[in-house]
Amino acid sequence: MPEDLIEKKSNFDLTSRSAFSRNDEVFTSRSYAALLAKNIIPYSHRKLADNYIIIKKVFKFQAVMPRITNTEKRLLAKYDFNTLEYTTVKQMYEELALLQKWSMSADESLKHDSDAILEIRTKELKFIVANSYANISNEIYKGYLALENYFMEISKYGD
Repeated sequence: MPEDLIEKKSNFDLTSRSAFSRNDEVFTSRSYAALLAKNIIPYSHRKLADNYIIIKKVFKFQAVMPRITNTEKRLLAKYDFNTLEYTTVKQMYEELALLQKWSMSADESLKHDSDAILEIRTKELKFIVANSYANISNEIYKGYLALENYFMEISKYGD
């Protein structure tokens, strides 16, 4: 029995895995560990994460949430972001890192847009979860899972 544990530990590659990664994720500069360790999590991110987790635990998104508006889509397009249902995990990591950085910016316009984009992402995530991920037709686009896990990690109400 101890030999098995030693074998597992000796074969565990610290450079390729993150403590926060799922089994199918490889450690990258945009993994959860990188997002949580390198950057200070903005208060606005924690607030949205707490709100999302509480609503998910209490209501379980039984009511169908509305889709995002054309104005919200334009804001995403302004910064060259896809809608959440067409965002990969890697893109979501990169986007979250940018939003963290922008949220701490001295530029009030950029800070406002950053918080607005995360609110849009939360709205999109609620819609996807409420529809039981029915809109996701391609396994490549799992950015919504990265966003949900990010919220779970930064929320004080996460599991």
